Amino acid sequence: MPLVSMTDMLNKALEGKYAVGQFNINNLEWTQAILGAAEEEKSPVILGVSEGAARHMGGFNTVVKMVEGLIQDMSITVPVAIHLDHGSSFDKCKAALDAGFTSVMIDGSHHPIDENIEMTKKVVEYAHAKGASVEAEVGTVGGQEDDVIGGIMYADLDECVRIVNETGIDTLAPALGSVHGPYHGEPNLGFKEMEEIRDAVKLPLVLHGGTGIPTHDIQKAISLGTSKINVNTENQIAFAKVVREVLAAKPDAYDPRTFIQPGRDAIKQTVIGKIKEFGSSNKA
Repeated sequence: MPLVSMTDMLNKALEGKYAVGQFNINNLEWTQAILGAAEEEKSPVILGVSEGAARHMGGFNTVVKMVEGLIQDMSITVPVAIHLDHGSSFDKCKAALDAGFTSVMIDGSHHPIDENIEMTKKVVEYAHAKGASVEAEVGTVGGQEDDVIGGIMYADLDECVRIVNETGIDTLAPALGSVHGPYHGEPNLGFKEMEEIRDAVKLPLVLHGGTGIPTHDIQKAISLGTSKINVNTENQIAFAKVVREVLAAKPDAYDPRTFIQPGRDAIKQTVIGKIKEFGSSNKA
């Protein structure tokens, strides 16, 4: 199964009232776990790659070759998109697309809207020529994840409409109270604003910071047009917990497979749970 863009899978999700998970990858085992979970659940899946994670893994080309190799060796049959998460510039998006990424997010949310639109439009033109999809963000998601740090700033409805109409993006991430990393207290999402934006832009919406949001809020967000939900921290926490347990029980262990394999299994089970929660099982 060749890598695909997000466009078709997210449009189907919007129509079918479920969401496709973006699960960020950090290494080989992370990717094995997520692909294995998606195949088991017969769910489309988006592999998110931050710029920092791409550097950690060696670069965009290495990431693409690793994913393509695993898809072949694991006999993956479900649709898989490989997506640059929070691309910081046109040049970074171009480099990812040239390496074989099938989707990119250009994050101009920290710039004034005119500048955000200008850089997004440039990315869309380049990506669409390669058959790749583009996500943009309006407003800012709180917390910190990898290279991304921000305080919560709600998306403005008029700016959402402008960026959709003036750039031709495939999906929009309007910041509406979610945060990267663990929540401190109960998440407070702007559902009224989400509904208004959905009705105005008529595109699949993206929810960043999916870790720690209660299931009832996830389901409400999906009913209001959210078709892509990003999860990263939850997998990191699950992996670290199991690795600590294994090393505490086997303090003399030194073969990395002794603790990496149980950590990989924990990620897989976490992803399976999120896929079921998002409703994308058997939607491949």
